[in-house]
Amino acid sequence: MSKIAFLFPGQGSQHAGMGKSLADSYPAARAVFEEADRVLGLALSAMCFEGPEEQLKLTENTQPALLATSVAALAVLREKGVEPDYVAGHSLGEYSALVAAGSLGFGDALRLVRKRGQYMQEAVPPGVGAMAALLKLPEGRLDGILEQAAQGEVVAAANLNSPEQVVIAGHTGAVNRAVELARAAGARRAVLLPVSAPFHCPLMKPAQDRLAADLEATIFADLTCPLVNNWQAREIRAGAEARRGLYEQVPNPVRWTETIRCLIAQGAAKFIEVGAGGVLTGLLRSIDASVQGLKFGEAGDWEKVAAAAIRRQDCRRGAQDCALHTHPGAID
Repeated sequence: MSKIAFLFPGQGSQHAGMGKSLADSYPAARAVFEEADRVLGLALSAMCFEGPEEQLKLTENTQPALLATSVAALAVLREKGVEPDYVAGHSLGEYSALVAAGSLGFGDALRLVRKRGQYMQEAVPPGVGAMAALLKLPEGRLDGILEQAAQGEVVAAANLNSPEQVVIAGHTGAVNRAVELARAAGARRAVLLPVSAPFHCPLMKPAQDRLAADLEATIFADLTCPLVNNWQAREIRAGAEARRGLYEQVPNPVRWTETIRCLIAQGAAKFIEVGAGGVLTGLLRSIDASVQGLKFGEAGDWEKVAAAAIRRQDCRRGAQDCALHTHPGAID
């Protein structure tokens, strides 16, 4: 029987209005946002539901806002009886995934990501760092481009998002040089990203150092379902491994393509993106179009998720019965 993996989005998926339809439609989701407001002592829910965008896109606000939206969506899925066999999260999303796996309490996760956002924002002065997306760069060219662009500065792969998309980060000059070299090498697109800091590169080492004490002071339980982490793109089940992964991911690349392939190798054939936007569902199609990708971040998303979840429950009655209940085009 095919397995379900929950995927949790990271920074870049935020938008004003996120989570509002869930909170309006489901008391379980509303309770999550109310708890977030209490824990942080600020009107995080209003920021999610109404903006303004200028406040929402500040890293120290973005990170808890995305976490709260994901956990609100998770609460609704659980109330409706949909549970994952595996979890994974893209960068910040790994905190949401660990909440889903029972390793990290929601309140602890909120406090950690609020500090994480502050530390990451303060690690590099404004204008010193940058990030860029390279789309459809010819295979085998990335390492040479990064080496040539560095010229004594830092530039590194930050997000290995799909076979067609790599995000780089580092000093602004080195990133700009890498963009020009990628265009010359035949990349379909090479564009600077509107971000506030150069995430997932060695320039984030000061943020990693500051986060270490907060992680050590936080309880991480063993996971109730396995997680495939960003740092190693491998399955983990122990609380100590979860803590280490959150520490190591800060200056290291997000190995998302390998993460998805690891989940597929473990039998995952249905993926539900839990939270704001649909970025991870789009990346999933680029990595392996043979698996089914769904998203659940708005109340209106439930109908499609319900159909997939019901078919999964039907399949538990046995392979022959499953064949009678599988809709045309479904991937199990």
